[in-house]
Amino acid sequence: MNSARQDSSSKSVKAQWRASTYSGGQGNCVEIADNIPGLVPVRDSTRPGGPVVVCGRPARRAFIGYLRWR
Repeated sequence: MNSARQDSSSKSVKAQWRASTYSGGQGNCVEIADNIPGLVPVRDSTRPGGPVVVCGRPARRAFIGYLRWR
């Protein structure tokens, strides 16, 4: 599943993946696609054909805030 959908206009939007800045650059990282309005797809870079978790931008901000606090 390498794409995410934008249902508001019934058009498919191909996710443009990049390594997350929070991954540390060790090769085993989290990739995000930030080209889809309102959504943040996330996947494991070692399994590009694997599952994708999609969350809204507010949920992603809250999660990152939680990780920083820990």
